[in-house]
Amino acid sequence: MLLCFWFGASIGDDTPAAPTQVLVFGDSLAAAYQLPTEAGWVAGLRERLADRAPNCFEVTNASVSGETTSGGLSRLPEVLETGEYDWVLLELGANDGLRGLPLTRIEANLQSLIDRIEEHGAQVVLLGIMLPTNYGPAYTEPFAGMYERLAETNDLSVLPFLLDGVASEGELMMDDGIHPNADGQDRVLENVWEVVAPLWELDEPSEQP
Repeated sequence: MLLCFWFGASIGDDTPAAPTQVLVFGDSLAAAYQLPTEAGWVAGLRERLADRAPNCFEVTNASVSGETTSGGLSRLPEVLETGEYDWVLLELGANDGLRGLPLTRIEANLQSLIDRIEEHGAQVVLLGIMLPTNYGPAYTEPFAGMYERLAETNDLSVLPFLLDGVASEGELMMDDGIHPNADGQDRVLENVWEVVAPLWELDEPSEQP
């Protein structure tokens, strides 16, 4: 189990460490679109962390439905001032892609977001997305590859497709075909957990023979 203690200078001075601060900064895919907040994957992440590592993590969700990378750049400085964040789960770009904005602009904005978060002193986990196939491979393929390219360039952990195993399953999606329903949110949580659990040393303990 993760220990949330640091040892003071004096022998026997054991003081609880401040919780690890996690910021989720995204769009409707992280904002529990048209669902109660508690049904979203971010709330699920908060609950799971409280269960697996009590008092060790605090999760802040600063996601806004409809957010673009440009809007995120405008909003980020004010959001970062609200806390001393250790980790930022960055989930933006989907709305840019749905609008068919130039890929070079989207990637440049994401790079600026990464730079500003790291200047704040936080580590970034990049949560990627893929576009519907009707946008055509000439746009969708480089768009999907953009997240892994940014992760490699910046040495980041990345989830290439947030909706992996969700977008292709109609029963897990809302009628708009874009947003996960409550059951889909549970699957999204598992996708995110697979990336963050090893980073935060929260893997399930192996069974002893």
